[in-house]
Amino acid sequence: MNEASANAPTVLGFNFDNSYARLPRHFFERTNPVPVAAPRMIVFNRPLADALGLEAETLAGAEGAAVLAGNRMPAGAEPIAQAYAGHQFGHFTMLGDGRAILLGEHVTPGGRRVDIQLKGSGRTMFSRRGDGRAALGPMLREYVVSEAMHALGIPTTRSLAVVATGEHVYRETRLPGAILTRVAASHIRVGTFEYAAAQAGRDDLRTLALYTIDRHFPELRAEDDPFPALLASVLARQASLVAQWLHVGFIHGVMNTDNMSLCGESIDYGPCAFMDAYDPATVFSSIDHGGRYAYGNQPSIAQWNLTRFAETLLPLLGESEEAAVETATAILDTFPAVFRDFWVSGMRAKLGLFHDEEDDAELAQALLALMREEGADYTRTLRDLCRANLPDTPFFRGEGFRHWLERWRARLARQREPLEEARRLMRSRNPAVIPRNRRVEEALEAAGRGDLAPLTRLLAALERPFEDIPAHAAYAEPPKPAAEPYRTFCGT
Repeated sequence: MNEASANAPTVLGFNFDNSYARLPRHFFERTNPVPVAAPRMIVFNRPLADALGLEAETLAGAEGAAVLAGNRMPAGAEPIAQAYAGHQFGHFTMLGDGRAILLGEHVTPGGRRVDIQLKGSGRTMFSRRGDGRAALGPMLREYVVSEAMHALGIPTTRSLAVVATGEHVYRETRLPGAILTRVAASHIRVGTFEYAAAQAGRDDLRTLALYTIDRHFPELRAEDDPFPALLASVLARQASLVAQWLHVGFIHGVMNTDNMSLCGESIDYGPCAFMDAYDPATVFSSIDHGGRYAYGNQPSIAQWNLTRFAETLLPLLGESEEAAVETATAILDTFPAVFRDFWVSGMRAKLGLFHDEEDDAELAQALLALMREEGADYTRTLRDLCRANLPDTPFFRGEGFRHWLERWRARLARQREPLEEARRLMRSRNPAVIPRNRRVEEALEAAGRGDLAPLTRLLAALERPFEDIPAHAAYAEPPKPAAEPYRTFCGT
């Protein structure tokens, strides 16, 4: 028994009911977090703690830091490392939680079930040659971006806290260590099913599929054959999610199948970033040398990942392999149309359009083509369109834009809704503030020096992204041209 399990349990409002730990044992390994030297709370998400029904006041202090660093176990926790596989940049690999431990599933006072996971909590049987730890900068990046995505209204895992460990990790240099507490609807991934298909039999695959249905798609239990419906439901959620990413200029950066949550949440924020100048070829990740996960490639990669998911379900999709493949193919072939519907619907709202017209997709694409040609900032340009009077900028003065503007105004004039209602709709869908890359880097660099003030200011600005708040105006400014392209890193 290690130090973590030897300490007396603490409650802190946690209400664990650990259903995943009741699945067949090859889906996980029971293991405890590795205690750290000197846990200290760096940032704590009090609104999230309150929403989860946790004892926020105590959790924010030294006792909470010890629990969220893995040094003490909350009562009812059953810590496990989950097993999964994944296609990483197209290549299949056996993986698993190599630096994360699921404490358990907390059931909120309202009955919502969420995973409580510690990321950076030490070695597990899946760590391979890794140290199982995480550096402060990448954990703060996930905290910032996941909470920004939540404020933008995009399905996402969330971050309850980042705790400094009082220890160092070694990557290219020596860095301060940290542990992030991730809150997720679940951690069931495409890679979880890839693991089941490779390592388990049909009965265990069926058990996992039914568990996923019960947890995330309970309405499918009424289906005569729920497994094709599961594939179609996961496809719809992924199509919706990726469309929402594109609407705000988000680039996940590492859309491997192990980073694709079946419940439709954004998960595993590594080399992610937000696009400035509009260009579908935009890539930030230092390891994405071929642009596989570029901004504009994300829909096709989502479909590729869904195909890997469908392959795992084949034993459940038909009496014969031929019938199963036919069923899976028919469902997968719907992805382009399903995605397009979500994307066009979102772009209509961003342009203040309440009802469908046949040429709406082309109208949106024409604007994006102009933005790409002129190198216009994606977020700022769309936010400026919300104004009654457009700013006097080279883009808005351009002849191409003036022609587009006439088309758009004519389209708005065909609506019953007043123009101010259209602008109100646009302001609710086109953020003024996103996690601008340079602002995120400034906050992370300062935090690494022990100065948390820039991080606090950034998080405050990101809480209300659709409001024009004078105190946050600097966070809405596009970056100045840089000599070197911006690069992000995984942090593993």
